[in-house]
Amino acid sequence: MRSISVPLESRAYSIQIGVPEAAELRLAVDEVFSGASSFILIADRNVLPIALKIRESIAGSGLTAMVEVPSGEASKSVEQLGRLWQQMALLRADRQAVIVAVGGGVVGDLAGFLAASWNRGVRLLQVPTTLLSMVDSSVGGKTGINLPQAKNVIGAFWQPSMVWIDLRSLDSLPEREFKSGLAEVVKYGVIMDPDFFGWLEANAKSILDRDVQALEYLVGRCCELKAQVVSADEHETSGLRAILNYGHTFGHAIEALAQYGTYLHGEAISIGMTMAGRLAVELHRWTGHELSRQTELLEAFGLPTSLSNRHDPIAPESMVQAMMLDKKTSHGQLRLILPSRLGHVETVKDVPIDAILRHAKG
Repeated sequence: MRSISVPLESRAYSIQIGVPEAAELRLAVDEVFSGASSFILIADRNVLPIALKIRESIAGSGLTAMVEVPSGEASKSVEQLGRLWQQMALLRADRQAVIVAVGGGVVGDLAGFLAASWNRGVRLLQVPTTLLSMVDSSVGGKTGINLPQAKNVIGAFWQPSMVWIDLRSLDSLPEREFKSGLAEVVKYGVIMDPDFFGWLEANAKSILDRDVQALEYLVGRCCELKAQVVSADEHETSGLRAILNYGHTFGHAIEALAQYGTYLHGEAISIGMTMAGRLAVELHRWTGHELSRQTELLEAFGLPTSLSNRHDPIAPESMVQAMMLDKKTSHGQLRLILPSRLGHVETVKDVPIDAILRHAKG
């Protein structure tokens, strides 16, 4: 297993990536989670076979229990969190309990917030099973749930004690979900690493074929880049961590207005990146050539770059209203992450609303 460190002083942890042998997870758990009284797996129903193997692997490390969570963004809700709190009470989970999140970003965010809030915080093991959660949501400690009006507005920063990435989990991932995760991968190239962006262009076929060596490099590079940002701005106080939200102000608004589920997260982010990129070109911050490269790569990965006519149309005015609920909004002023060159983005204030409306049409 390849190990990547997230250096956060007393909250430092490792990301383990690869195709592990059967006993490796148990050994890692015994080392990282010594003194655990129990392990409570919060598992996406779609990945129960994986969750059962995880439970079997760590069974000797302490008492284990498993709670299933319905698949889909709707599970990041007050109702599901309340149900999990009740389960924790029934299981008599104490402060030495460990929450094990097995699934994609939805379960990682939900179980992470459960870990942050139960007994004022218990340890967390992230076991991401989707590409999107491997390269993004399992790393960095952002946890939370949604309200009907806005995404991720209730939550906490709560770092895991370890992230365990078994690339075999991707073997059975549906094609649409695999491609959805690639939007966040492209994002890293646009915001931080033009060489990585070029590598993605050159290796698109191997990536879509799920070549193990290509995926190990891809996931590892994304985790390295995110670890750099998180270690420099863990709680989003300096503004650096906001760059990870490129495309997300538009994208989160699309998800909310489409009732969470019409578009997968990565699909909405792909559309959001395209909207943000077009806006940057209009504002003379970015070139049309760079926008074309971004669009062509997203489309090469089978991702949408415009709103679909198959779904109820989203009015640009509604989009802007939803965007105003974004966490980067300050004093009623919308702030957008926009590219200035491939590999670099900036937080931009005072963007004319009429310009945003033009590019929110999709």
